[in-house]
Amino acid sequence: MSSLGNFVWSIADQLRGVYKPAKYGDVILPFTILRRLDCIMEPHRDQMRSLAAKYENPVRLGIEVKKATGLTFYNTSPYDFGSLLADSDSLRVNLQDYLDGFSDQIDVFERFKFGNELATLEEKERLFLVVSKFSEVDLHPNKVLNAEMGDLFEELIRKFAEASNEEAGEHYTPRDAIRLMVDLLFAEKGNDLTEAGVVRTIYDPTAGTGGMLSVAEEHLLAQNPDAQLVLFGQEINDQSYAICKSDMIAKGQDATNIRLGDTLAEDLFADRKFDFCLANPPYGVDWKASEKTVKAERAATGHLGRFAPGLPAVSDGQMLFLTHLASKMRPKHEGGGRAGIVLNGSPLFNGGAGSGPSEIRRWLLENDLVEAIVALPTDMFFNTGIATYIWLLDNTKSPARRGKVQLIDGSAMGTKMRKSLGSKRKELGDGARTKIVTVYDQFEDADPDMSKVFSNTDFGYWTITVERPLLDDESNPVTDGKGTPKPDSKKRDTENIPFTYGGNTDGDAGRDATIKAYFEAEVLAHVPDAWIDHKKTKIGYEVPFTRHFYKYVPPRPLAEIDADLEAQVARILELLREVEG
Repeated sequence: MSSLGNFVWSIADQLRGVYKPAKYGDVILPFTILRRLDCIMEPHRDQMRSLAAKYENPVRLGIEVKKATGLTFYNTSPYDFGSLLADSDSLRVNLQDYLDGFSDQIDVFERFKFGNELATLEEKERLFLVVSKFSEVDLHPNKVLNAEMGDLFEELIRKFAEASNEEAGEHYTPRDAIRLMVDLLFAEKGNDLTEAGVVRTIYDPTAGTGGMLSVAEEHLLAQNPDAQLVLFGQEINDQSYAICKSDMIAKGQDATNIRLGDTLAEDLFADRKFDFCLANPPYGVDWKASEKTVKAERAATGHLGRFAPGLPAVSDGQMLFLTHLASKMRPKHEGGGRAGIVLNGSPLFNGGAGSGPSEIRRWLLENDLVEAIVALPTDMFFNTGIATYIWLLDNTKSPARRGKVQLIDGSAMGTKMRKSLGSKRKELGDGARTKIVTVYDQFEDADPDMSKVFSNTDFGYWTITVERPLLDDESNPVTDGKGTPKPDSKKRDTENIPFTYGGNTDGDAGRDATIKAYFEAEVLAHVPDAWIDHKKTKIGYEVPFTRHFYKYVPPRPLAEIDADLEAQVARILELLREVEG
């Protein structure tokens, strides 16, 4: 933990006995936000107060404050951390007055129910101690950069999560994973982003504490200091929203662009599309709470809606965020958009032909939206050690990439950490990140051990239903009134036939010939009385990622195994002789 993180965490010592460790964050996090805002306002305090005395209209006051100070918020209270401590007897009342003096967009403290915590701290005689401690640390951006502030919040959240056995990963994504996603997201549009005065928008529907948005902004400004990235985010968790919003306010971003709500139940940016989108939605988490509204929206919006391609099982909502993100990309005629999303392995292959997940993959691939899928190392995230993948979407692919998908295996690129953080035991260093981005840039010329390029149709298949006749006691087929054999449901089977079977590359155009050739070679050759129920034929799509990168490792020779066993037996006998001796 950083020295700043240790100092702020040490303030929690004042809470022992009053709060359980799991509740320390209810006090420390909002106080950290308040002190950050207090330090930002400090150089402009007199100016802000004189403007507040002059302009009663809050809208006009906000305009004048921004014009005079560059800040997008203000406070009309006569108090600050210094003057609050000067009147210890009225500390809670004055502190509440200070909170009430913030401009309307500073709604972050009510998300922590901070007023209740102040009352508890006063009652237990801890309020003065906590305010005193926070007054000792200078959190002005000149002292603590925005990136360092983001790291501080994430360190604190991790510590509080450990104390309460919660999952820190529910609130934020590791910075190394974010940096790779951002590198890949901006890689294809690199030249466009170096123009003087370029303005772009970026959106995260699962914003958490804002880490992804912050890293994206840092990346773009490092490339082009004259660029402007306008940040948008929606977050369902009150406290994560509060931290994210306060961070955006401190950066000078428009605070109204960070909104509180369930993205699946209601898209609070329904009227907007974005240049870039990115997300790390929860894995394997059900969407029961949003099910009714999601299905109602899908029925109302039809083929134009964000959930039109299909619905996954209610037990896992990842793929809803995938189609949502695809729908938020700026349309082609406006220049197009790109998106990156981290998912676990199941969206690659779950669900058979015709199912919701398969239909989502079908829609993405048939509309040529999937540009690349990158396998990350396991043990990369705080709350899971399972395999994860970055999906890159683009609705204006470069000519070389059209109709194709690049699979990149970065699973071996992780470096073991000296100390684990929850389930996170590996990290992606700068070299590994550069290597993956280089492989992405090289596309069809990349190392085949790390990268493979496929046509969209390579992932498609037909599922056919194979029937066999129902037999009577004499082993003769049972027929209907027209003499047609009745199928035996107990012998019914299905077969998956790749679009490319037999070298076919025409997709649906070669469907009948391909299915006929497969059926004759793979089915009739073994069960000559079988037939296909063509009415039940379905189209499916899956991405068998691991199969494409599987490397056969032959077993060790028997002679080598026998030699090892003999050596071990000899060693055991020698140890026994020593014991007997």
